[in-house]
Amino acid sequence: MEALISANVGSALPYGEDPWTAAATERFRALIDQDVEVLFTFGGTGANIAALGSLLAPHEAVICPAGAHINVDECGAAERFVGAKLIDVPTADGKLVPEAVLPLLRGAHGEHNVRPRVIAISQCTELGTVYTLDELGDLASLAHAHGLLLYVDGARIANAVAALGCTARDLFHGTGVDVITFGGTKNGLIYGEALVFLQADLALRARFARKQATQLASKMRFIAAQFDALLRDELWLANAAKANQMAKRLANAIAEVPQVEITQPVQANSIFARLPGSVVRELQNWSFFWDWGTGLVRWMTNFATDEQDVARFAEGVRFFSSAAGARPSTF
Repeated sequence: MEALISANVGSALPYGEDPWTAAATERFRALIDQDVEVLFTFGGTGANIAALGSLLAPHEAVICPAGAHINVDECGAAERFVGAKLIDVPTADGKLVPEAVLPLLRGAHGEHNVRPRVIAISQCTELGTVYTLDELGDLASLAHAHGLLLYVDGARIANAVAALGCTARDLFHGTGVDVITFGGTKNGLIYGEALVFLQADLALRARFARKQATQLASKMRFIAAQFDALLRDELWLANAAKANQMAKRLANAIAEVPQVEITQPVQANSIFARLPGSVVRELQNWSFFWDWGTGLVRWMTNFATDEQDVARFAEGVRFFSSAAGARPSTF
């Protein structure tokens, strides 16, 4: 908020021709230690559309996990606005592996088939799991060996860096990924995402794709100023590390609760658990969270979650799972 107030003083040129956008771009370049191209957008779906729209020809396709955000959580935006076919691959833990992708790269029937051009993954995945640096490197190597690009939806990229204990340079520059989004909205920004192109030539069409995707902000400084503040003094990493820590704390607090099964390793800031439907309904009436169906739920923590929040929610999980004891207090 302070950054926004500061950016609201005086006048500035529009569409990113302002000091704040220049400063935030340089912060990204320093963070990654590479002369990357950075484009700011309003939100994650828009960032995905702008990126994929700049990378694909009309006859090309995207290979992605079946549970990928672009496939199940963006209301068909990729199909409608990019016009690309999504080839979705079932996964057990949200992560693509080269062995699952390789068969899709063989035996194309000439002009009768779409041609895969992009492998698109999320880091962290939609099941809260985190690709290791080696896993990212293996996917990038496979993509490049077959003339494809590796695109990473990084709405929670800060949580992944914190979980891996690596640097941003390790993840961006050291793995071979080609284009990656750097999420701001889920890490403290009011709104805003950054598209980071590791190769300048891949960004040539991106500015036009961003405009067509209605993601070109005339007052770009209000997005850039937030990123300038987020990247200063590693605030982005501190926010993510706290969110991850609170998720692990919650997982530990409910690990022995009857009728609660944590279904995925808690690596970042999400917990996926399976509970009886009656417990889910009672718990949701007390404190909202997303129900993923068939008793699977998702509990998220963020930079603002504190130990008191975790203790109170764990109290609620224990109460509604056992239907005994004192009713938990409300948030």
